Amino acid sequence: MECAEYFGFTDDEVRAMMEYYGVEDRYADVKEWYDGYHFGTVEVYCPWDVINQCDKLRLQKNAVMEPHWENSSSNSIVQDILESATETTKAEIEALISGECVEKVLVPELTYTDLDSEDTEARQAYLWSVLLATGYLTDIGESGGGYHRLAIPNKEVLGIYEKKIRSWFRVKAVSDMANWRRFRAAVSDGDAKTVEAVFNAFMADSISIRDTFVKKKMKENFYHGMLLGLLKAEGKWITKSNAESGVGYTDIRILIPEKKTGCIIEVKYAENGRFDSACREAMKQIEDNGYAAVLKQEGVQTIHKFGIACYQKTCRVAYRREGKLPPFN
Repeated sequence: MECAEYFGFTDDEVRAMMEYYGVEDRYADVKEWYDGYHFGTVEVYCPWDVINQCDKLRLQKNAVMEPHWENSSSNSIVQDILESATETTKAEIEALISGECVEKVLVPELTYTDLDSEDTEARQAYLWSVLLATGYLTDIGESGGGYHRLAIPNKEVLGIYEKKIRSWFRVKAVSDMANWRRFRAAVSDGDAKTVEAVFNAFMADSISIRDTFVKKKMKENFYHGMLLGLLKAEGKWITKSNAESGVGYTDIRILIPEKKTGCIIEVKYAENGRFDSACREAMKQIEDNGYAAVLKQEGVQTIHKFGIACYQKTCRVAYRREGKLPPFN
């Protein structure tokens, strides 16, 4: 493609812009969030993102990275596509979220009406083509036989997929009312064994994140999002994510006003299935950082502390009640 470099900002252009505004020390963040689009053999950044973020960094050098492109347009097309996705397609999206690519045949000349085709194979080709055309995937090269290797381009777009996965999980889980009520009651009562059993059952039916080169923190965020989706479905509870407490930020803090009960949940990724050590790390962090302090100040009478270690589609739950020190479950 002769004009490929003009579809976005090249790496040299981004470096020059950031140097001009004196924010070159944030180059790695900008690259992680907004780079990754491929046109032919050229890799480019999303210009809208780079311009808006550089403007923010110019005013505040420690400004957080933001999803400018996501917030500037409607995601209704990708939402419709993903909500109607088959189980096979969801598994492929799971692979994409984990940093892998999928190999697909693309349809260069498509219309959105083609998505209603009765031909399953054709409909799937249109689906992947729409995701590519709308910027939710990028083509990282042909693999032969007319197949293209598709991947999520950057961290901003990855966030859109992760939020959609959480939405799938929440809808599926809460639709199973009997199990969701068991889960809710177990969290409220400090019943760690039931929390573990029911959350494992939910994960068995959900999309998980694969054990690839994806950063550990991203994996923890994935499970954190799953739990948060389940817990926020209970409208009578005050559920906060990454809330300041003690000397740090706890993953999930819950206040149940009617029972004067609070819950602290810390999520850890159990690398290579090392659940026991991950549970110990979670519980130690809760205690060392005094995460229960805010709940105590609010007059909460009972505080349940859960350390939840996750690996692939399995979890283990450690538990401690404030004031008592039983062995980890």
